[in-house]
Formats: sequence, C-alpha cells, structure tokens
Amino acid sequence: MKERAPDLLREALSKKSWEPQTVAMSGITDVYQPVERRMQITRRCLEVFAEFRNPVVLITKNHLITRDADLLGELAKFHAASVAISLTTLDATLVKTLEPRASTPSRRLAAIRELTAAGVPVSVLTAPIIPGLNDHEIPALLAAAREAGAVSAHYTVVRLPLSVEPIFTEWLARHVPGQKEKILGRIREFRSGELHRGKFGERMSGTGSAAEQLRQFYEVSSRRAGFAPHDESLDIGARGLSAEHFRVPSAQMTLW
Repeated sequence: MKERAPDLLREALSKKSWEPQTVAMSGITDVYQPVERRMQITRRCLEVFAEFRNPVVLITKNHLITRDADLLGELAKFHAASVAISLTTLDATLVKTLEPRASTPSRRLAAIRELTAAGVPVSVLTAPIIPGLNDHEIPALLAAAREAGAVSAHYTVVRLPLSVEPIFTEWLARHVPGQKEKILGRIREFRSGELHRGKFGERMSGTGSAAEQLRQFYEVSSRRAGFAPHDESLDIGARGLSAEHFRVPSAQMTLW
C-alpha cells in the first residue's frame, strides 16, 4: 500500500498530459481492507478525485466504503462515481471461511442501501461464481441485491492462476472435502479441461457449453430480479460515468 498514493494521484491529474477518464480502484486488491480505517489512503484519494471531479469506480466486499458516502455522493452529482459491491454468497457460515476478512452478506447489502441513499449508483458483482459451490445461489443473490437498490449486475467465474490454484484446492480439502472433486470437475468444464486458462475474453466467464449455460441462467435470473438487460462487455460500474466536469483546481478553490 502506497502511503503517498493521494499525492501521486494529484500530481498525475494535474499534468497537462492527463486525459480525463474513468479510474478503477480495487481491480486487484480491495482498497477497503481493515487497515484503511487507520490509514485512510482510499479516502484521501477520493478527496483528490472529488477536487478534480475525475470519474472513479470502486469494487469492494466491505461495508467500510459507506464511510466515504459523502465524497462518493458528491462525485455522483457530476456522474463521476459508481460502486460495485461484490456479493459471493448469502450463506453466513460459508462466507466466514471463504472470505473471512470481508464484510458479511448482510453488511454488504446494507452498503448497497446506504450508498444508494447517498445518490451513488451501485452495481452488484456476484463473484466469484464457483461452479458446484455457490452457482445455485445466483437467483437469490440477484434478488437480494436488487431489493437493496443495485442498478445492474455482473458476474465472473472463479479463476485459479499460478499460486491461487493450490491455495484453493487446499481450501476445498479443508472445508468441503466431500465436494472437492465435484467442484474441480465443474471448473474444468469452464476451462477446456484445465483448472485455469488465461485467454483474454474467456478468463472471466469461461468457455464451452457450461459457460453458455451459466450465462443464460444468469441472464434469466437477472431479468427475474428486475435488472434491465445490459451489455456485459461494458466495464463493471462504468456505465453512465462522465469526465465532462473534470477540472484542475486552483489553490483558492474549495474541495467542491
């Protein structure tokens, strides 16, 4: 975690070479991990985005994001902020072992409600979908997210690159040993017989008949939950964002 990230961000946005565009946060690591309560690096970065009115998308599993609803709400007034809340399961017991340092499902749904109330458009990211483990929850996940106020829904299929594969298989052996081989077999159906394939355009959703069946199941479940049809090729949460109001603030300008 870079403690100087807010300063570096301000420097980048101030450059004449900067072309105003949507910036995504949490693409790899959740920026609302517990240490953020003390460090406030994410909040200070959002303050910079608000000063410049540069659009930003955040993806998180943690209710802590609601702490920054004031900044996100202000950015949203200029169509410059959106959030994707990752919702993997509604099973509180499963989430304790699968995502032990993330907020509970109820807290994530509460985050959707609170951010929506602040005027921030929120998408739900049902990810990762683990075939044979949580794919049956898709209708319930989408219905709960829609009821909480989510405006769109997206999914990704579990990926097991490099060192992630042995960690995941060990997790299966420890927590769901009776389902281990079934789950690994289902994952292979999405990955041309392998546990991981990193080909661009396939790695997020898989390929083959299993991937197509899941896509159709997701689309039907999404419509039944009340989500409008949308183009999955669009970046998660980026729909409707605009850099039209971007500005380089002067020293005399206030935060807003």
